[in-house]
Order: sequence, then C-alpha cells, then structure tokens
Amino acid sequence: MKKPKVIVKQCEDYDVKKIESIIQKSIKDLNIQLKDPAFIKPNVVTANKQYIFNSYTHPAVVEAMVNVLRNNSINNITIGESGGYGIPSRLFLKEAGYFDLAQKLHVPVIDLNEHPVVRVKLAKGKWHKEIDLSTYIAQANFKIWMPKLKYHIFASITNALKLNIGILTHKERMLYHDYRIHEKIVDLLEAGYPDLVVSDAIDITYGFESAPYPVRLGALIISNNPLAADVVAAYIMNYRPQDVLHLRLAAERGYGSCNIKDIAISGDVDIEKLRKKPKGQSRLFQVLQELDTPLKFYSGYAPSTDIICDGGCEAAVKGCLGTIEKRRPGSLKKAKKGAIVTGIYKGDVIIPGGSVLLVGDCTKVEGKLVAKRVLRIKGCPIGARNLFIPVPLLFGLPSPMFDVRDAFLFIINSIQKAFNIVVYRWVLKR
Repeated sequence: MKKPKVIVKQCEDYDVKKIESIIQKSIKDLNIQLKDPAFIKPNVVTANKQYIFNSYTHPAVVEAMVNVLRNNSINNITIGESGGYGIPSRLFLKEAGYFDLAQKLHVPVIDLNEHPVVRVKLAKGKWHKEIDLSTYIAQANFKIWMPKLKYHIFASITNALKLNIGILTHKERMLYHDYRIHEKIVDLLEAGYPDLVVSDAIDITYGFESAPYPVRLGALIISNNPLAADVVAAYIMNYRPQDVLHLRLAAERGYGSCNIKDIAISGDVDIEKLRKKPKGQSRLFQVLQELDTPLKFYSGYAPSTDIICDGGCEAAVKGCLGTIEKRRPGSLKKAKKGAIVTGIYKGDVIIPGGSVLLVGDCTKVEGKLVAKRVLRIKGCPIGARNLFIPVPLLFGLPSPMFDVRDAFLFIINSIQKAFNIVVYRWVLKR
C-alpha cells in the first residue's frame, strides 16, 4: 500500500509569488489534476482589525492558490467560509481582508450562511447523520482546504480536519459541540474531504485560537490527504499524533494512519528542526487552572459519562477569557475573586466572600458549595459570545460586547446577512 504524501516547504514570509511557486511545484509532485469548478475553504473563524490579526489563513496564501488555479486554466473559483458562531461570517471575512482580496482578484468570497444549501447524508457519521452543505461545496469538482495551523484549546491542534467545523452553517454548528466534539469533527470529514490541503504554517499561533498570539514557524504543509497532513502538523507541534483525539478517531474510522512512519514526507525542511522551533505558550488557555488569575476553575463531567465536556461549556469559558485577555492584556490578573464551574463537579467549591458561576444546564456541584453569590447561565452548549457580558460583570473584567465600533459593525453586517439570505437563497438561488 502506497504511503500518503505530505510536502513541508520552507516559506519565511507571506510573499505571494514564492507561495505560488511552492504550491505549483507541490501539485506537480503530488500528481494532482486540477478541475473546474474549484472551491477554496480558508480558516476565517474570527478577525478584528483592532486586536485579532492572526486567527485566520493569511489572504496572501489564498491569493497564491487562486493564481495557481488560473495559471492552470481553472477559472470557476469560489472562496467561502462559515466563521465563528453567533457573528456574521461576512464581518470576519471583511476584517480579515478577504473582501478586498475578492475585488483584487475578481473572485467571489462568500459567507456560506447566506447561500443555498443541500441536505447530504453521512454514511459514516456517529452523531451527524446528515448536514446542510453549501451547494458551492457539494457541486465543486475540486476542493481546496487552506487551514491556519494553530494550537487549539480543546482539540490540541486545528488544521485540515478541524477546518470542517466551518462547512456547517450556524444553524448546525453547535450541534454535538460538547463532549462529542472530537467525533463530530470526524463525522464532517465525509462531506468535507478535500482534494488538496495547503496549510498556512508561516505564522502558527498559540492561546485561544480565535484570538491568538503568533509565532513565526516559516513553513507550508501541502498534501492531498487531510489526515496525513494533520498527523505531520501535530508532530511538528510536538504532539504524538495518536494522542490528538480527533486524529486517532479518524484513523479508527478508516481514513488513514496516525503513525508518522506511515507517511511519505518530503520537501526542503527538516521537520525535526521545525519541532525544536519555539512555539510560544502551547498550553495557554488549554488548561484553565494554569492561568495567572485569582479566578478558580472546576471542570466536571458531562451527564451520564466520565468525560469532561471539553468542547462545550468549558470551551466557551476558555474562549471568553481568551478573547478578553487578547483585547485587554493583563485583565485576568485583575479579576475579582471567584470561581467558574462547568459540568457535574464531584468535589467541593469553597469560595467564601466570592462569586461562583455555574455555566450550562447540567452544571452542578455535588460536594459543598460555599460562596457569597451563586449564579447560573443556562444553555447546552453555550457559545463564548453568551459569556461576554455576564462573566465580565461578575468578575470585574472588560467586556468585548461594549466596544462601540464592534457593536456597530455587528448590527450592520447582521442586517446585510439577512438581506443576502433572502436574495441568494430565495430569489437568485445561488
């Protein structure tokens, strides 16, 4: 059986021509046949011109990909994304510079939530048995996934497989986004299996992946096998690929091997040297108890399981605090005394004189609960956005929701999104 190929190339900066040359040569080396129509899926989970600059695939990498396609007579090209839950993806695409890129290249850049979808069945799905899938993805003859390589608060890394959360519309994004999240990621690989993966690993990031901190790694990772690409990426990020749960689950479902020795790695970079490159605080916001803050954190199990609900309410807490800290550095050190509980916690929570926040419908403390004040935020699962007001108010932190500029942009883009849904889904049907 032939080993899947992964090409790792040195690329120290976002030079479009250099990236273009690397992609073109890699396509030839992988013996890939490009086809029309082509769909490009970058990672644009968030973006904010004031403080979130590195959470998304750099537009220069996508520009280079478009140039390669056109140089190979592929002209029916669409770039699309469904970004972070609860905020119009068009706002993130705009803030990340993708609408400017669309004008420059004369290529459509779309928010997948605004355009028609088709219902597709997932024969291998454990939780998602069917999903709404963009017609642009369903009808593409060539799918190109262009993730941003990042450390991730619950998935260890985010690359090609994790990118598939962004093929879901917001209506379905939060389904099974709880202790089942790792299986959910693998479910989506059936509908979101790319023909080509080009990972932006020029700048990787650490911290909360939607408001992260950059580190220059200086590489591109290219493959026609998404699991193999992720295994190599995980190895470079100093994980045992078998320990990254969604990668191991994908291997168990027959998508390939998690063993780095089962992959043919080529290129001009020694991946052992890449492993040794400094990568920042790789565990930042992965483990709440390690944060430098007066706040205490208690993580419990999901109901009727012995599994920490890492993809649900705990992830929302990490995302909320990660965003607050990125926007106003040093905020968490100044937080008021208190505690946040997620899931069914079997021990005691003793916070005399402080507040305790119970996050989620199922959350409870089975031991002693002592606090000056106890509040609950309902929901299952809860998104980080739902915590941006109550958490700051309770613990004396600055809220991103009170930013006048961002609030205005949210309202304007929400109106535009609603209008576009009517136009594209019901009138033009495209």
